[in-house]
Parts: sequence; C-alpha cells; structure tokens
Amino acid sequence: MGHEQQYQGVVDRVVAKGQHGPYAMAKVESLGLRVTFSLKKEVWQEKIWPERGTIVVLSEVIKKRAGWRAQHVRFLRPDDEIRSKENTP
Repeated sequence: MGHEQQYQGVVDRVVAKGQHGPYAMAKVESLGLRVTFSLKKEVWQEKIWPERGTIVVLSEVIKKRAGWRAQHVRFLRPDDEIRSKENTP
C-alpha cells in the first residue's frame, strides 16, 4: 500500500448475502461520501466482520459507476490514532 491515502469511516450497513458476495458500507465524513467494500478476504483484512458503528480504515478508494469502492479495509487501531496525533501540527 505504501503511501496510499487512508480514510476513516463508520460502518453503517453490513450485507451478508449481496449479489456479488458479502459487503459493507461506511460513511466517510471527511469526504462526505459513503464507500462500499467487499468482505471477501482480498479486500477485508480482518478475521471477523465489522458491525454497525465500527470505525474502519479504508484505502485505495476508487469511483465506479455504482459508487465509491475501497480496495483495502481494516479496523481502526490505537496506533492509528497515535500516528494521527503525531502528524497533527
């Protein structure tokens, strides 16, 4: 992933049986967008699925015809917040 831009989002929907497999949607307030992501292991980096209200980190966010998609997603961790505070002037 390197220096790929990352965004924090709050999961507001989890769908176990979507047309193309399980997926979830997160609201990314900093962008004013809802971003969809697959819960297949190629995209979702965790062992357990998120629940509504869970904060996640989304990266490689791209625009598709049906909306915004994240290509890598994981849970927010304490060290993410520590790094964020260290980078704030």
